[in-house]
Amino acid sequence: MIQTDEILTTIRMLHSEHLDVRAVTLALNLNDCASPTVDQMVKKVRHKIMRFAGRLVDTCDEIGGKYGIPVTNKRIAISPASILLSGHNTRGALELAHALDQAARDCRVDFVGGFSALVQKGISAGDQVVLDSLPEVLSQTRKVCSSINAASRKAGINVDALHQLGHIIRDVAEADSANRGFAAAKLVVFANIPEDNPFMAGAYMGIGEPEAVVNIGVSGPGVVDSALRRRIALAQETGKKLTLADLAEEIKLSSFRVTRVGELIGREVADILNIAFGIVDLSLAPTPTIGDSIGEIINTLGISRIGAPGSTAAIAMLNDAVKKGGLFASSSVGGLSGAFIPVSEDAALADAVRQKHLCIEKLEAMTSVCSVGLDMILIPGETPPATIAAMMADEMAIGVINNKTTATRLIPVPGAKAGDWVDFGGLFGKSPVMEVRNVDASEDFVHFGGRIPAPLQSLGN
Repeated sequence: MIQTDEILTTIRMLHSEHLDVRAVTLALNLNDCASPTVDQMVKKVRHKIMRFAGRLVDTCDEIGGKYGIPVTNKRIAISPASILLSGHNTRGALELAHALDQAARDCRVDFVGGFSALVQKGISAGDQVVLDSLPEVLSQTRKVCSSINAASRKAGINVDALHQLGHIIRDVAEADSANRGFAAAKLVVFANIPEDNPFMAGAYMGIGEPEAVVNIGVSGPGVVDSALRRRIALAQETGKKLTLADLAEEIKLSSFRVTRVGELIGREVADILNIAFGIVDLSLAPTPTIGDSIGEIINTLGISRIGAPGSTAAIAMLNDAVKKGGLFASSSVGGLSGAFIPVSEDAALADAVRQKHLCIEKLEAMTSVCSVGLDMILIPGETPPATIAAMMADEMAIGVINNKTTATRLIPVPGAKAGDWVDFGGLFGKSPVMEVRNVDASEDFVHFGGRIPAPLQSLGN
């Protein structure tokens, strides 16, 4: 158990460097709410969420105030909605989504994740209900988020599911055209989805999890960047040679401190709620705030233009050092844990897109070594569904072959073309719409459909 006195000095030192607990997510198993009628099901769902999560926000605020570390987002993640919706139709799915949305409002949480389906090997009846309902569900609710797992190391890549999702993502964005397609930002398509991820829009409760569990997402890109700048400045003052290995050690130390803070707060929240503590997800998730950016860390590491040669190596070093520091700090590290590169949520990344230093192809290369994938990427609204499916397939391939989690959060902005600026506000930020090259060149590949087989499990090289 972490001792409070052990980290008070760390909290004081990091207080002005954008350190926060980005997310406290209460994951909840709702499988016992399954019922033959929709009315019974939603009644059970509302009751169970209120019973477990009714005090979540007040508890987070209390603990955050105690230590002076704000809890930015309070969230709920449920077991996959596709299980609850087996035997129901899209009308039932929409009623469930509205019940989840209302329960989230009643509990005063920011989002509820888990309107999800796991289709990496095939699509069940309940999975199909979730897929068919997504345009209405995501455009008609404010707080409901969805994740679809379409690939895994052991199953391969379900191209049939991606083909559907290419159309669905377009339909979701167009159904929310009044908000520039923002509803698509609440849909993530995964390979190797983690069962304990506290971050939205990809959070859901995995099958092997307890009845209820508290997972913590801690984010500190500003902390890491400030530590690197201090180390570089000290080396310049003393004339001491500084190497990338030295900078990696500094990232590890900062990550260690941030993880300790997160686990302390997470365990106290879990204790007060009398719910099991799950994991700390140490993911450097940026915000649009200046000084809280992954892109700025890349700049500090000596890459003056994000997207230039060396950018992928810098992200690889950052991601590895974050994981090493966090793992040393806690035996409960999980989720995604690494560096996120969501373009619209990071002012420096968005600016690199504006200056044409950063393109989708370079971002894809960087996702092979970061902790997620093509995240918060705004694309032209007329991008063909088959092209969107092929973009997802490329990202799934990176995850499947490298046995890591990858994901896409692609937002086809209705009526927008490459270079147009779109501002979603708040933590979702703003970004130019990115150019999608070679449109319509992948249709035959996607239309073959089927499943790309899983890679060889041995004879790795």
